Amino acid sequence: MDALVFSVTTAALMVLMFKGGLALLGEGTLRGRRTPWAAVGLTVLVVAGLVTQLCWSGAMDALDSDPSKSGWWRVVTSVFMQNGGLFGDAWNLATIAVIAALAEWFWGGPLMLGLFAAGILLPTYIDKLWGETAHSTDPRNFAGSSGATYFLAATLAAPLLLRAVRSGREGLNVKEALLALGVPVLGLIMWFAQSNGHGLVAVYGFLLGALACLLPRRSARRPAPAGRDAGEPSSAR
Repeated sequence: MDALVFSVTTAALMVLMFKGGLALLGEGTLRGRRTPWAAVGLTVLVVAGLVTQLCWSGAMDALDSDPSKSGWWRVVTSVFMQNGGLFGDAWNLATIAVIAALAEWFWGGPLMLGLFAAGILLPTYIDKLWGETAHSTDPRNFAGSSGATYFLAATLAAPLLLRAVRSGREGLNVKEALLALGVPVLGLIMWFAQSNGHGLVAVYGFLLGALACLLPRRSARRPAPAGRDAGEPSSAR
């Protein structure tokens, strides 16, 4: 029963972040957006990792992030190894493809990749800062892309909250504010109630997303109507 509740709440958090990403970008604008090549590249790397595991029986031993093994590369290569079984691996592949695309359309390719890299590295270094050795804040259990994906998805909640607060004459956009605030709130509940690391890395992602909103970025346009060239992704207002 506990495992079922864990899985349901983990999926619910992802659905919440996905809906927030759609609200931020505008669901009706997605068809007119350019191909998110950086997101495609990340997805290809995950597929390549799965193929490597199928073709090489020693892939997990050589590339996972088990702290009992040496190897500076493990913290990165472990992200592209999967150990969730058929359903878990399919979930990780689907979510990274969708979330990376949403994040690239909002943040742009380079910043999206930087935030994804932060989702790989920050939980590990925060563990070390607090003297943890069992990856308590890392939901990957030595392998898997879910930690970095949940981190990246949560970065979109911060600009959504900012836009909701700055919605102008109409006042606070309550729906968007609840979608955005639900991410760190549910994340903290999951962490304290279940020790579910997906929740904690989502909080980290939300906080880093808030900092990323302070970075100067090139103003972007929404996709143009049919018959005209599609524009770049819209940025937070």
